[in-house]
Amino acid sequence: MDRRLLSPRHWPSWLLVGGFCLSGFLPFPLLWALGMGIGYVGYFLAGARRRVALRNLALCFPDLTDRARRGLAVWHFGYLGVAVCTQGLVWVSSRRRLERIVKLRHRERVDEPLRNRRNLIVMVPHFVGLELGGAAFTALVHPGLYMYQKIRNPVIDHQMHRSRSRFGAVSIERSDDLRRMVREIHKGTPLFYLPDQDPGRRGIFVPFCGTPTATVPMLSRFARLSKAQVIPVHTRYLPWGRGLELIFDPPLDPFPTADQAADTALMNRTIEARIRTTPEQYFWVHRRFKTRPPGEPPIYPSRRRAGRKI
Repeated sequence: MDRRLLSPRHWPSWLLVGGFCLSGFLPFPLLWALGMGIGYVGYFLAGARRRVALRNLALCFPDLTDRARRGLAVWHFGYLGVAVCTQGLVWVSSRRRLERIVKLRHRERVDEPLRNRRNLIVMVPHFVGLELGGAAFTALVHPGLYMYQKIRNPVIDHQMHRSRSRFGAVSIERSDDLRRMVREIHKGTPLFYLPDQDPGRRGIFVPFCGTPTATVPMLSRFARLSKAQVIPVHTRYLPWGRGLELIFDPPLDPFPTADQAADTALMNRTIEARIRTTPEQYFWVHRRFKTRPPGEPPIYPSRRRAGRKI
């Protein structure tokens, strides 16, 4: 660890880390209940993020009434609170405890290619349980390969990096040479890939929930370069603190093809299908539709205008 992180100016961050680590020893149902309560309060306090979530839900579920979408948003904030309250559990849990909390569904879909030394990419959309699901995958299935972006707070960045690698995971920064990532996949390390955030103008526009959406097309390229099979994985908190499910879906097929846009559209349709099964747990507070096709009006109000409305 960098000794500069022990400077007094970082002590508040270390107290926060310590608090989360201590909370990780609490019973999971209690963490679930605390998270739900905190999330419900957050729905009323986080005005800007609440509006982003409601706008996203209006785009993706136009058939629902306003009241139904508000109810869905309240549930979503509750699950966001659960994800926050279980972060300490991710940092400190043993393999044995993760095995008790996380249920692996259709594990044979990932065990078979690993046993046959097939290169593998695990596609994990942004559902709120992905941190706990990622820890369980690394601890219970196979050490994975993660791409990460540094967090501004160096103490939190250190803790996140340490927790993700404690079961043998390999981390690669997004700015690193991609050849290293391909080499690791060829060694048999599954890539834990998160595909669904707004990439700005670096993406291509393909449909997502009926809206042309800027999307990173790299999954198709990664699969082609590494000759890897792509298996979608869905993380889902179970109600009333009964744990979390890590569900392995059938591999994308045909994938990759010669058409990168078609591959990216298939990826989005796969994510949409899972959103429909657990809509309250998708990451709706992200400005997923921020980048618009040329000439199209913005979907979200500017942050300045949104701030005046709070």
